[in-house]
Amino acid sequence: MQGVTHMADTDEPSAPAPAGPSEADEAGTTRARAKRAPDRRHQRRWVPITTGWLCLLIGLADIIAVAIPSLHLHHRLHRITVFVPGTMTNVTNTATVIIGLLLLLLSHGLRRRKRRAWQAVTLLLAFSVIIHAVHAPYRVQGAAAAAVLAVLLFFRNEFYAVGDPRTRWRAAGVFVGLVIADVAIGLTYILLARHLARDYSLWQRTVHVVYGLVGVSGPVQFVPEGRADLFNLLTSTLGVFTLLVTAYLFLRPARRAAAPGERDSGRIRELLDRHGDRDSLGYFALRDDKNVIWSPTGKACIGYRVVSGVMLASGDPIGDPEAWPGAMDAFLDEAARHAWVPAVMGCGELGAEIWCREGDLTALELGDEAIVEIADFSLQGRAMRNVRQMVARVGRQGYTADVRRVADIPRDEIDRIVKRADSWRGSPTERGFSMALGRVGGPEDGQCVIAAATENGVLRGLLHFVPWGSDGLSLDLMRRDRTAQPGVNDFLIVEAIKAAHTLGVKRISLNFAVFRAALERGERIGAGPVLRLWRRILVFASRWFQIESLYKFNAKFCPVWVPRFFVFPGTKDALRVGIAALEAEAFLVWPRLELRRLGRKLGLAGIAHRLRGATHRSPAPPPASA
Repeated sequence: MQGVTHMADTDEPSAPAPAGPSEADEAGTTRARAKRAPDRRHQRRWVPITTGWLCLLIGLADIIAVAIPSLHLHHRLHRITVFVPGTMTNVTNTATVIIGLLLLLLSHGLRRRKRRAWQAVTLLLAFSVIIHAVHAPYRVQGAAAAAVLAVLLFFRNEFYAVGDPRTRWRAAGVFVGLVIADVAIGLTYILLARHLARDYSLWQRTVHVVYGLVGVSGPVQFVPEGRADLFNLLTSTLGVFTLLVTAYLFLRPARRAAAPGERDSGRIRELLDRHGDRDSLGYFALRDDKNVIWSPTGKACIGYRVVSGVMLASGDPIGDPEAWPGAMDAFLDEAARHAWVPAVMGCGELGAEIWCREGDLTALELGDEAIVEIADFSLQGRAMRNVRQMVARVGRQGYTADVRRVADIPRDEIDRIVKRADSWRGSPTERGFSMALGRVGGPEDGQCVIAAATENGVLRGLLHFVPWGSDGLSLDLMRRDRTAQPGVNDFLIVEAIKAAHTLGVKRISLNFAVFRAALERGERIGAGPVLRLWRRILVFASRWFQIESLYKFNAKFCPVWVPRFFVFPGTKDALRVGIAALEAEAFLVWPRLELRRLGRKLGLAGIAHRLRGATHRSPAPPPASA
């Protein structure tokens, strides 16, 4: 589709876009997008959710029917089996487990409206109907399977989403999950088996299951031998199934969410040069882990990242405000095409208003951005007494500050600064998404500013600012040596403000103060019980998320508070979007995220990279018309 670039969904290179889009081209682009993307206002949310959970129940019932044969499901779970097909004869036990595992794997994709998951589930249910009609003594179960299949076929248009960007690391995760499931199924079967030659230990039974997955006989003996044949058939089939699924996921072409390419980065920088003054978060669209989607005219773009099924943008769109609706429409259509939940963190008041109008979304005041106007800043007065005293105390301890553009710092010095700053990082995962660039001192970031505090020539603290238009800076990174004098960050901010005139800077954006209004109003005299309770909750949460401390730190500099908003579809998606936002900011790190790091330690990253092959470039957005 001409005019909209989605860098993660391009598998083949394309020719460069024409010099400029005509009205006919834009109309064709709009019609193509409307044909491709479903109507977001007429979706039936209950269809994928209900069918997905039903498939999950079907898979569990199938596995339980084989793993625990002594339960006699046709008696004890009669009410459940009326709704889900699960119990099969011994002839089809292995097929039952395979179908159950596949339904467990596909149920999540079905709930997310994935087209391929729908195709696979319909085939599995059709196969289940045939098995019940031929082998199963209870025809009602086959009828239930047919009913579920009929629902999926009738609402087939509700399952339209294409596949997510993928990497081969997902294959490793699926392999681990399947192995755990296989061992659990086999161990449950052998623990409940009554026909064993003798009493075996848990370790012996576990070893027997593991051996069975690779087709080798273990230490456990069954009486009669026919029981062993059934168990060996079950475990070996599970092992082959796990191997085939892992091989398919690992060998299929990887399609990952790539970072902005060189050509797109150049176009983003052009928009920032012309319209970067509008938003202090604009430069953060150049993060290495952000994708970019463009308006049909190429006059605006939106940087985003997909986290746990949430298409998460940050800040306002970059570019001409007249082109924002086009970029937002492309963003929302892309989210609908993949069945992602659209959300925006930290957009301005104008951006929130347009998002709510164009996408029928809900805006929530996230907090306030602290902006220091250089012309109005002064250390004099009672309000600045604490900052003034802190800065003076740090200066008396022999600290000095050096504030320079990255382009003016020698490369070897930058390398030393970055290495020193990395040693101060408290966690292995770098925090930040909406107000973090994720790198320091890059050759392409020559206009960024580094403020370094030294004590007797030893680096003690560091601030990193990114450009905000032509006359502003936005705070990106703040780090200090834990043994440094308290107040070194205050010292660096004041020194950066003092150097602003030399750098041609008129304003500096410090940071977000999340829920600042609630914290400020909750401590006032006369605040109501609800507001006081809300403030206490925020103060309690500050133990982990630094909500109150960040607000108090920013407030010391008497900034201008500019409201920022959190935009999402509605209350039904609020929890999911909130968790995705915490994950994007690295406040919440799931154990699965450590899989890639483990692979690097084991030397698997190089193998995966060689198998991945050369990646294709995404098409460039059309150039903006004059």
